[in-house]
Amino acid sequence: MTATQYNTMSKELWKNIGTIADNECLERRLARYAKKLVQEQDVPTLMTKEEYLAMRNEVEQQLARGKGMMMLPGEGLRAFL
Repeated sequence: MTATQYNTMSKELWKNIGTIADNECLERRLARYAKKLVQEQDVPTLMTKEEYLAMRNEVEQQLARGKGMMMLPGEGLRAFL
């Protein structure tokens, strides 16, 4: 995102917040949503995309070699186990 795009987005955000400030119900909803966004930001990712893809490729290679098990389409977890 360029600085100009960021600046435009920031101005629009503050303009919308100012409009909402007169409505207590909307302001309360906005505060709850902002709190959720902050909490999402604080949750660390357990693995990177590269780590996930490497793990997935390894599992696919194991299945191709005949090692491991795979659930059949429509098969429930109880039946699989």
